[in-house]
Amino acid sequence: MEKVTPRILPGFMELLPADQILFNDMYDKIRSVYESFGFLPLDTPIIELSEVLLAKAGGETEKQIYRFNKGDNDLSLRFDLTVPLARYVSAHYNDLTFPFKRYQMSKVFRGERPQKGRFREFYQCDIDIIGNDELSILYDAEMPAVIYHVFKKLGIGDFTIRLNNRKVLGGFFASLGLSDKIEEILRTIDKIEKIGKEKVVAELIAAGVPEDKTETIISFITISGDRRETVEKLRALGVENEVFQNGVNELETVTEAMITFGMPEESFRIDLSIARGLDYYTGTVYETVINAHPEFGSVCSGGRYDNLTGYYTDKKLPGIGISIGLTRLFSQLRDNGLIAPGAGTMAKVLVVPMDKNTIPYAVSVSAKFREAGIPCDVYYGEKGMKQKMKYAGKSGFPYAAVIGADEMASGTLALKDMLGGSGQRAVTVEEAITILKEKEE
Repeated sequence: MEKVTPRILPGFMELLPADQILFNDMYDKIRSVYESFGFLPLDTPIIELSEVLLAKAGGETEKQIYRFNKGDNDLSLRFDLTVPLARYVSAHYNDLTFPFKRYQMSKVFRGERPQKGRFREFYQCDIDIIGNDELSILYDAEMPAVIYHVFKKLGIGDFTIRLNNRKVLGGFFASLGLSDKIEEILRTIDKIEKIGKEKVVAELIAAGVPEDKTETIISFITISGDRRETVEKLRALGVENEVFQNGVNELETVTEAMITFGMPEESFRIDLSIARGLDYYTGTVYETVINAHPEFGSVCSGGRYDNLTGYYTDKKLPGIGISIGLTRLFSQLRDNGLIAPGAGTMAKVLVVPMDKNTIPYAVSVSAKFREAGIPCDVYYGEKGMKQKMKYAGKSGFPYAAVIGADEMASGTLALKDMLGGSGQRAVTVEEAITILKEKEE
């Protein structure tokens, strides 16, 4: 029979067990923070009806969709978790309590060109808060507080949450007489860190922005200072546009509330170059960077939107959300040595019967371990002790519980410290449980 080369498509990630354990640990830490802020779990279908999923799509987004026909159905794989949320909230409006806080941590699919740090299949870890008619501005401050606690818990170094407000940007550009070019200007300035000032200016001019106003725009988005200084500088511009003034007021309210939420001032800053290219954002926007690795780009981003559900319902359902691209973040951290896998097992102890006659007792010991909340495994293979202990060491078990005829007769086991230190000693099952639990602590 002709053999097929085992391989996967480019842009997809699969991990060895030790890396998967590390990935799962990050996943669980993110989820625990989300739940600590009262977000509810949600999952939506991977496959959606194309008509529903692509109601708002277009341009590059639609080109990246995995789309196919099955029978008479035109189907697509979800490309993010936000559009399915809009569909979900619209469909289940009468069954939900608002404000509705949900988290979803699932795979999404995009048929873009795979490259380092970019995948075609990847996990997104999203939280969103949806209001009914209105949504308090304090949620705009709670959102970065969640981000702060997530990245503190991940323990991957200092980070900065950069925030802005689309009303500030839109109102300022409108005051320059550029109301008809706001969306294009937003998408262009959002690329300033990637392409630099000169190329941004060139793109603005190509879009029809007068050259003298491009310098005004660049000067504006590079205003800097702490949160109070930046707000004061914005007010000192004397812009009379009402949208701009509302945006400045919101920035001040949000940043003051972030302090109330317990965020240290050095963990965030107002950055007027942050625009977020997606046109559904209408207010506060966020991007998060790891200070020592700006080349990673934004590792968590999002913002407020007022009309994401507009394609599905006439009800006003404003929302705010953020997303962490976990697959991309994990790969960047691992490739740069900021995280490293540990043991390739979830179990704390391997129970090793010396021969087939001791297997029944070994199984009963393993059952007692599990009842005590200690993950364990049993080695059933008929190999010599040298091979069995080699397996235990290579698999990363912290302990091995060796059981021979003498141990079975006395109701004990020989507990061996596989990581060195305490060696091997004869203990009862109860004593072994105590030792293993103390090591967990």
